[in-house]
Amino acid sequence: MGLTYGYDIYLRPENVARALTEVAQLAPPGRKVPPLSVTLPEGERVVLPFTCSFESNPVDCAGQDRVTLDTSIMFPADDAVRAYAEEAGLPVEEGRVRIGYVYLTIFFPSLMDPRFVCMSFWAATSRMSRLFADSAAVRKVFTDLAAGADAVCCLFDTEDGAPERAFYGTGETTDDGLDSARFPDEHLLLGTWPVPGR
Repeated sequence: MGLTYGYDIYLRPENVARALTEVAQLAPPGRKVPPLSVTLPEGERVVLPFTCSFESNPVDCAGQDRVTLDTSIMFPADDAVRAYAEEAGLPVEEGRVRIGYVYLTIFFPSLMDPRFVCMSFWAATSRMSRLFADSAAVRKVFTDLAAGADAVCCLFDTEDGAPERAFYGTGETTDDGLDSARFPDEHLLLGTWPVPGR
């Protein structure tokens, strides 16, 4: 079985629509798929240039514990992204590269903490997984998404049982393993998450 690395962004339910709108802005311009209408559990509707199960039928998240979307995201071409593009024969367009499908599973609520939703972006291939691990530009796209949506945390997950890395948390970009002095385990990390207004 191949590698499946990803970035997990934890945010309050009322900020999911904003985060999805920001993800849509990362899609390649002029992507030729019918718009996908997604209705979130609390009734807010967003229209995205992505698919769900590679189809464009409207998605209603009410009563579902998770929904997976097939996203297409362009990443800035740092050295790691350029090397990936060259090996795959992908064009660099205005300093960015569309690296292939990035799957997005949205968990309502997150598995770690029921106060939050988790937007989990995971790589489609082992090669893309290694790019997720190596590219500072890819990492910055996800930490910027976290910051823009007032997320409480952005974790890098290798899904191999190793400690996840916290690249964004408590309003700042960091690079701390969950076994570090700052975040000894995920339960103590959860205790640092602020929930404004609650």
